[in-house]
Amino acid sequence: MQIILMEKVINLGQLGDVVNVKNGYARNFLIPQGKAKRATTANMAEFEVRRAEIEAADKAKLADAQARGEKLAGLTVQVSQKAGVDGRLFGSVTNADIAEALAAAGFAVDKAQVRMAEGHLKNVGDHQVSVALHTDVIVDITVSVLGEH
Repeated sequence: MQIILMEKVINLGQLGDVVNVKNGYARNFLIPQGKAKRATTANMAEFEVRRAEIEAADKAKLADAQARGEKLAGLTVQVSQKAGVDGRLFGSVTNADIAEALAAAGFAVDKAQVRMAEGHLKNVGDHQVSVALHTDVIVDITVSVLGEH
């Protein structure tokens, strides 16, 4: 299916690109999320008319994400979980737990924006976690997992 990208999508293209993707990816993810529209002649003409407006809105989102990223960069967030004597957690610290801790610290972050390269945190200590505020703005933070007995 041919679609027009309404914003930058990683591994797919930039704003305004016309690309071919599988039908399910377009129908189930890109179009409902507002990241793309079908590449019909009417939609292409409408996009060209509104191109400057859409690009300005995208630049505003990027600038906002960069400003939030500067405040968030290098931040250390503490999360407490029950742990055994050896430092292993009973359970794990997930991206939702980190998003809640960031919200408590005053940063509005969705749990899908928290990227954990090694998966959920299962040990007490400091761990590096990435927060993707925008496709071009990815910030590293430190999550300090504290053990409760």
